[in-house]
Amino acid sequence: MIELSDVTKVFTLTKDQRKIVGSSELRPKLFTAVDSVTFKCDSGKVFALIGPNGSGKTTTLRMISTMMSPTSGIININGNNTAEDGRLARKSIGFMTNQTALYDRLSPYEMVKYFADLNSMDKDSFDQRCKDIFDRLDMNSFANKRIGTLSSGMKQKTSIARTIIHDPDIIVFDEPTTGLDVMTSRAIIELIRNSKEEKKTIIFSSHRMEEVKTLADDIGVIYNGKMIFSGSKSDFDAEMESTSYDDTLINLIENA
Repeated sequence: MIELSDVTKVFTLTKDQRKIVGSSELRPKLFTAVDSVTFKCDSGKVFALIGPNGSGKTTTLRMISTMMSPTSGIININGNNTAEDGRLARKSIGFMTNQTALYDRLSPYEMVKYFADLNSMDKDSFDQRCKDIFDRLDMNSFANKRIGTLSSGMKQKTSIARTIIHDPDIIVFDEPTTGLDVMTSRAIIELIRNSKEEKKTIIFSSHRMEEVKTLADDIGVIYNGKMIFSGSKSDFDAEMESTSYDDTLINLIENA
């Protein structure tokens, strides 16, 4: 389970950053990326975090994954306060973001094995888990090729494999299917479904509203750092004035 209570993240801006976000007369020294966000992701459910670029999605997911500490507020991972014991919380988390680079000189197998070693997996557990993931994501044909030679879809599968190799209870996906072909996207969507069946807690961000409609049990809409909607998929459907999830998202933002 993931639970956020009044979570805020404030950044101190550099001189160059202040020029971008403010006029010469009024250049703020601080920027609030996430502003008093509260929501909960339950075990065995998929939570979709949506909103326009720059709304605070990635910052929120990074705080959940303990890559970044909140300025204020509380984040609990399976009942553990990340501020009090981030290491314990991290053992339960798998976090995938496109902004984390792979090592081009390694193979997918070596990359995944490296992350398994970081999580102190024993050989038998790793061998079985690796086989299951590589079969599920159809990775065996390129498992021993250098990552630098792979397509973007193959690299994305490798990123996901290293994210879930230690069998975490909580999986955080930051736009997992962005820029991918239909077949690769389908494999990732199926993996999310399987993870839900395994009673894991899954949170993902996406700009593809069809994925949100297909996968999500609960939905949160974040805009300018504030959570402007949080509820079940049925609650989101109740906001609809047309059959389009895109239109509903736009309406919520325009009325925020």
